[in-house]
Amino acid sequence: MAQAAAQPAISDQGPDQEPQAKQPRSVRVVLLALMLAMLLAMLDNMIIGTAMPTIVGELGGLEHLSWVVTAYTLATAASTPIWGKIGDMYGRKGAFLTSIVIFLLGSVLSGMAQDMGQLIGFRAVQGLGAGGLMVGVMAIIGDLIPPRERGKYQGMMAGVMALAMIGGPLVGGTLTDHLGWRWAFYINVPLGIVALVAITAVLHLPKKRAAHSIDYFGAGLLTVGITSIVLVTTWGGTEYAWDSAVIMELIGIGVAALVGFVFWQTKAAEPIVPLHIFRNLNFTLMSVIGFITGFVMFGAVLFLPLYQQSVQGASATNSGLLLLPMLLSMMVVSLIAGRVTTNTGKYKVFPVVGSVLMIVGLFLLAQMDTGTSRFTSGLYMAVLGAGMGCLMQITMLVAQNSVEMKDMGVASSSTTLFRTLGSSFGVAIMGALFNNRVQDVMAEKAGALGGKFTEQSAQLNADAIAKLPAQVRDAYQFAVSSGTHSAFLLGSAVALVALIAAVFVKEVVLRGSDNLNPAADD
Repeated sequence: MAQAAAQPAISDQGPDQEPQAKQPRSVRVVLLALMLAMLLAMLDNMIIGTAMPTIVGELGGLEHLSWVVTAYTLATAASTPIWGKIGDMYGRKGAFLTSIVIFLLGSVLSGMAQDMGQLIGFRAVQGLGAGGLMVGVMAIIGDLIPPRERGKYQGMMAGVMALAMIGGPLVGGTLTDHLGWRWAFYINVPLGIVALVAITAVLHLPKKRAAHSIDYFGAGLLTVGITSIVLVTTWGGTEYAWDSAVIMELIGIGVAALVGFVFWQTKAAEPIVPLHIFRNLNFTLMSVIGFITGFVMFGAVLFLPLYQQSVQGASATNSGLLLLPMLLSMMVVSLIAGRVTTNTGKYKVFPVVGSVLMIVGLFLLAQMDTGTSRFTSGLYMAVLGAGMGCLMQITMLVAQNSVEMKDMGVASSSTTLFRTLGSSFGVAIMGALFNNRVQDVMAEKAGALGGKFTEQSAQLNADAIAKLPAQVRDAYQFAVSSGTHSAFLLGSAVALVALIAAVFVKEVVLRGSDNLNPAADD
C-alpha cells in the first residue's frame, strides 16, 4: 500500500491528460479498492443468509425474518439513483466515501443489535450505504478509464461476483460457527477500512464548484415507487395473495408514484434521472437487457441450488459451490469479451451472442428432471454462464458510452437500478410459477398428504428429504423438477426480449483516452 500511495495521485485535471496511461500502478490500486467495495456490497446478503437460522435462534422474531433481507434490498434499490445523482452534482469521490462510511456504520450497528427490530432498522442503514457502493464503483471506473480500455477490467468485476456467490455462504457459515453470527457483520469493517484508506490516498478527482439543488420531491416519488414495486415482488404470493387488497394497493401506489416521478422529472431543475438519457437508443436498449439479465441471473441463483439439493441430494452447506460451472464460465467469457472489445472496439456481437446463449442455457436447464446428472446440469449451467458473461459488464460499458460525462453517475445508477428491479421481478415471477407447479404436482402425486407436506417443505434439506416416506420423497423430487422446468422455460421466453433488444443495438465508437474528460463534470 505504501508503495502504491507513493505513486503520483490520480487527478483528472483536463481533457489532454491520460491518467490511466501515466499512472498504471495508481490506477490498479484504485481498482483493487473499488473491487473490494463492490465485494462488500455483493458479499453481504450471501454471508447473512447462512447466519440467519442462528440469528433467529438468539434474537427471536421468526415472523419478521424476511424483513432482514427486505429492509436491506429496499434501502439499496431506493437509494441507488439518488447516489448516482449526488455523485454527478457534488463529486464522485466524496459521495463514494460517504456511502462506504454509512455501510460500515450499518454493519457495526447490525452486529450490535439486541432484537429483531433493531437488526431490521440497522440493515436498512446498511442498505442505504450499499446503494452508493455499486454506483460509485461503476461511475468512478467510468471516469478514470475510457470505454475502449474498460473491457480489460471486466474479468475483475465478474471475478468479484463469482467470489461473492461462492465464498459468501462458506464464509458466513465459518464465521457463525466459530466466532458467532455478529461477525458476519463485523467482517465488513476491516475490508471497508482498507477500501477507505486506498481510495482516500490515491484517488483525487476535482471537486464541484457550481451551485446545485437536490430534487427532494422527485427523490421522494422515486423512493415510494421503487419501494412499492419491491414490496409487491417480495410479498406477492408469499405474505399476501397476488389479488389481495394489500398487493393491489401497493401496485396502485407504485404506478402513481412512478408516473408522477416521470412527469416531475420534465419540470425539475436538477432531475434525479434526466429523461434525456433515454433518448439515446443504445442506453434504453442496455437498460432493457440489464433488466432481463437481472431477471434471469437471480432466478437461476435461487432455483439451481434448490434443484440440486432437493433432487440431486447435494449438501446445502456448500451451496455456493453448486453454482461454480455457471460462475466460472461467466467470469472467463466476461474476461474474453472485455479483451476483444478493448482490442477491436467492437461490442455488438456480445449482446447478440450472449442473449442467444442465455436463451439456450435456460432452455437446456428447463429439460432437467429427476434423472439428470450433476455433470449434465453443470454443462447446462456453463452455457447460461457464458451468456451472462457476454452481457453482465457490456451492458454497463455501452450504457456509460451512450451518455455525456456529466451524466455518468445517473447512467450508472439507472443501469444498476434496472438490473436490481429485474432481479426482484425474476425471483417473484419465477418463484410464483415454481411454487404453484410444485403444489399442483404434489397434490396430484401424493394427494392430501402432498398438499399438507408442501406447506412445510421450504425448510427441508437433503438429509431431511432422504428420511421422507418413499412416496412423498419421489413426489416431492418430481414436483421440484417440474417447478424448475416451468421457471426456466419462462426465463428462456423472457430472454427472447433481450435478444430482440440486442439486435437493434448500434455499434457506436467507444470513447478513448483522447476524448475522456472527467474534469468537465467532476
